[in-house]
Amino acid sequence: MRLPLSFFILFLCLTFSFTYSQDMQTGFTFLETGKYKEAKSFFEEILKQYPDNKTANLCYGRAVGLSGGSKEAVAIFTQMRNEYPDDFEIKLNYAESLLWDQQFEKAETFYEDLVKEDKNSFPAVLGYANTLSNLKKYEKALQYVNNALALQKGNQNALLSRKYIRLGYANTLAQNKSYKKALQYLNSNLKDFPNDKDTQLNRANIYLITNDLRNAKKTYNALASNAKDSIIALNGLALVAHKAENDKKALAIAIKAKNKVKALKDDKDIYLSTYERYIQALLWNRKFKSARQELYTLQKEYPNELKTLGLRATYGMYTSDFGMSLDQYNTILKKDPKSFDGNLGIANAYRAAGDDIKSYTYAYKTLQYYPKQPDAQKLIKTLKKSHTPFIEQKTAFTFDNGDNEAINASLRSEIPWSTKFASIVQYDYRTTENTVTNDKASSHDISAGFIYKHTGRLSLQSQAGITNADGFTTDFTELIAEVVLKTKPLKLQNLDIGYKRELQNFNADLLNREIVMNNYFLNYNLGTNFNLGWYTQYMYTSQTDDNVRNLLFTSLYYTFFRKPIIKGGLNYQYISFKDQVPTIYFSPETFNLGEVFLEVVSDPQKKWFYQASAAYGQQFVEDDPGSSTYRAEAKFGYRFSDRFIVNIFGKYSNISSATAAGFEYTEFGFKLKWYVLNAPIFNKKIKALER
Repeated sequence: MRLPLSFFILFLCLTFSFTYSQDMQTGFTFLETGKYKEAKSFFEEILKQYPDNKTANLCYGRAVGLSGGSKEAVAIFTQMRNEYPDDFEIKLNYAESLLWDQQFEKAETFYEDLVKEDKNSFPAVLGYANTLSNLKKYEKALQYVNNALALQKGNQNALLSRKYIRLGYANTLAQNKSYKKALQYLNSNLKDFPNDKDTQLNRANIYLITNDLRNAKKTYNALASNAKDSIIALNGLALVAHKAENDKKALAIAIKAKNKVKALKDDKDIYLSTYERYIQALLWNRKFKSARQELYTLQKEYPNELKTLGLRATYGMYTSDFGMSLDQYNTILKKDPKSFDGNLGIANAYRAAGDDIKSYTYAYKTLQYYPKQPDAQKLIKTLKKSHTPFIEQKTAFTFDNGDNEAINASLRSEIPWSTKFASIVQYDYRTTENTVTNDKASSHDISAGFIYKHTGRLSLQSQAGITNADGFTTDFTELIAEVVLKTKPLKLQNLDIGYKRELQNFNADLLNREIVMNNYFLNYNLGTNFNLGWYTQYMYTSQTDDNVRNLLFTSLYYTFFRKPIIKGGLNYQYISFKDQVPTIYFSPETFNLGEVFLEVVSDPQKKWFYQASAAYGQQFVEDDPGSSTYRAEAKFGYRFSDRFIVNIFGKYSNISSATAAGFEYTEFGFKLKWYVLNAPIFNKKIKALER
């Protein structure tokens, strides 16, 4: 806790009568004006001639302590206490020297005795209040600072102490999420110091944490009382606009602040803070080229500043260059191991790079230096949730214009045993019926497998099991399996290579025929930093009825908005079968489909969430004339708690390739997801990283 200026620098010196006749007014003036090194030299010379002068020794001790020699000052006043054990003023100076040397526990005990000795001593009462504040005993500190103000009403040093005590107490209350009470203390500060900048910034921070953006905006606007503070206010208002999901407005405000700060370029702190917010605003708006140019200019001017390194790391996070981000954050931590941006930033970078253990480690380090920091707590909570066992149940009802109806129910459990390995168990039940022929069939699938994440760029997922089918003329059991190698060969690229063995079970007739499909597939997704993406899937399928299928699907899409995500684009699908058996299943020699689509996706972490898509296109089956296609899909979900999520879904499609039977179909259903534990199974190992 920052201490106010010494409240009795000269008072104690002047209370002593001079034993000798020398003039020490020059030394007093040095102390009074904060020229402590000069004061130290002055009284050092006096003591050469008059080593036993109590006033000179006392003032010399104060000059030594206030110029940074706290341990030497403690030694000086300890010796004076031995010489003058009953001198109250010397005791006061000794107590204050303990504060300079940050011996707060010892100072607390000593001040407590001083206050008992003279409860009307203003320096003793105020010094005790400041000591308690440094020990974060804010309630008691407030009591004693108010006692000091009762002794000297309106004393500026005491008012300043009370301001910082309230700021410290409000910060502690905010850490404990007692935001209303914290604001009460901050508001009290404004009665003593109207529109105080420190207090207003703390109020604005609480409003940002609690997402009270209206009051945050009002607070920043009130702060803009001079040229410098107006720039600080604009930087805050840009952040408010970003949190309100209006990044264009945030950039406009940041540009205004950047233009104003040019007149204050000599003030490095405000200059760097303003350019930091400006470059952040460019990144929020995904103007990566401009951000890179501005960052390059800033780097030439301030190459080794922590803010410059932090911006380079942030740029890497936004452009998926996590290696660069890790390098920059490591450099920051070498310069300042306690850096908040360095510790939390590298925790997020490791998570993005797929190294969850190191992400946990640095998130906990952030909390060591910044207890109860909400962003670090949120990251740990998110990581733990991704490693917590869950059960997912899905039920779907399907019907088509071929008089087929089906009910599909599945139950899937995923149990992470470490940050790298999770086991999977899944059960599926499907019953299908043709309402015209009354043919019925059902199947039971049970499988087990695992997910192994070797690195953030390489993981393997595998499942194997059996399916037991009960057709209307036959019963049988078949092996089912799936294995997928997931890779990230380059930045913004994903490549999956896999195999899946499954039963053709769309309707009763197909299920009764015991057709097993061996699918070999490759999925590739290419992202960019300019909102364009390209996804392609190729699948080769060999079937137990000796038929062969080739399937190609490719999609070129563009992301128009990100909150919520709105993207659209063009899809193309090509299918060909070696043999055409249209009376059994959809198997054209050639099938072509082209469509345009639009998709909207909300933030899946919010209490209510949704996803909807629609597409229109043209399909061509062999040499038949083209026909129009439509499809739509929607999902609406609700998060009852952090552990229980429900969503309902529905879809419709008249695309011939959408079902194995070549019919248009409709599906609707619901899905439940329940995290069965409060924390990961290996939570003790995670907690060990906290040390």
